[in-house]
Amino acid sequence: MVSFPQPALATAIEMARQREISVSEFFLKNRHLLGFDTPAKALVTAVREAVDNALDACEEAGILPDIKVQGSDHNGKSRVVVEDNGPGIVESQMARIFGKLLYGSKFHKLSQSRGQQGMGISAAGMYGQLTVGKPLHIISRVKGGKLASEMFVSIDTARNHPDIHRKKQLTWDRCQGTLVEIELEGHNQKGPHSVEAYLKQTAIANPHVSITYCDPRARRSISAATRKSSRFVRRRSSPHPYGIELGRLIQMLNNTSSSTLRRFLVDEFSRVGRTTSIRIIELAGKLSDRKLSDRSHPKHIAHVQAVALHKAIQTTHVIAPRTDCIVPIGKKRLLEGLHKELNADFFTATTRPAAAYRGNPFQVEVAIAYGRASEAHVEIDKHGHMHRRRGVQESPRR
Repeated sequence: MVSFPQPALATAIEMARQREISVSEFFLKNRHLLGFDTPAKALVTAVREAVDNALDACEEAGILPDIKVQGSDHNGKSRVVVEDNGPGIVESQMARIFGKLLYGSKFHKLSQSRGQQGMGISAAGMYGQLTVGKPLHIISRVKGGKLASEMFVSIDTARNHPDIHRKKQLTWDRCQGTLVEIELEGHNQKGPHSVEAYLKQTAIANPHVSITYCDPRARRSISAATRKSSRFVRRRSSPHPYGIELGRLIQMLNNTSSSTLRRFLVDEFSRVGRTTSIRIIELAGKLSDRKLSDRSHPKHIAHVQAVALHKAIQTTHVIAPRTDCIVPIGKKRLLEGLHKELNADFFTATTRPAAAYRGNPFQVEVAIAYGRASEAHVEIDKHGHMHRRRGVQESPRR
């Protein structure tokens, strides 16, 4: 009988030789978590991330978005170019925005935006870098700048750090805006999950946006927006007390600069005034064995008192959350978008009053187009996009 050598088993010391994993390296090996499962889905995801960035930048600057999307396919590889008329990006920030995961300005503020995690466009660039081996190409010009900044950026995945291949200043026909070019392994399929379908849904949900799309087969599709001013401005807001989690409440108590519990409730939460804060504290005192008053110091509150305060917050009546940190589309605009993009016999739309989930305000908006070729239900997701579904569903817009 022939005996084979047994593999050497690892010792505890060898098993202890661990290293920290870069967030870029993690998502490089798990890119399906970011929407880059297949070439077809990867292409739509890359376009969506670039368009979302363009829409957020334009709306935050109060600019009516004018977005151009170009695509081309060749031998299983796709090239995507997304150009906008937004405020542009200062050169010192370009490399980190496009070449570093988890880098962004929107994560820590409570206001409506399509992208918040700082993953999207840099992850799309990383996928292109992985599949085609080419960096992201960016051109951006800020208002008043004499020249535009051009840069080729990739991600050093071991360090989650931008790697600038080359950069220069150049003349550009746009007075302001940003152009992003991505080459990646992609497939432009037809049907409801195509790039064209996504852009059409975006035009429905954002009737103030002008989108020009040139597809790989040189057919030009233009979505002409209703060029009216739109309420872009989204104020930053404190969290609403309803639905706030106990762990988050304890963290807020430990991190607050307020010197009294009453000031903490008024300053850190939306829609909590002096009278409401006193009611919450009085109820919390009854629910807790330990004394609690409006002059208690937030950082000295024990865990059992925090639990009582959390229960009191959830059972005390607080008025509905403010909606100036979200931008509901509204019935009129929803119907405009449906009529502009869909051919149907019947249209209807509705917007529910604002509510809160885990402290985050949101509104549910639903629009339906029915008849003609097929029955189409359009729902809005939290990023402001619409998705066609059969049947009737509802989905929150935050």
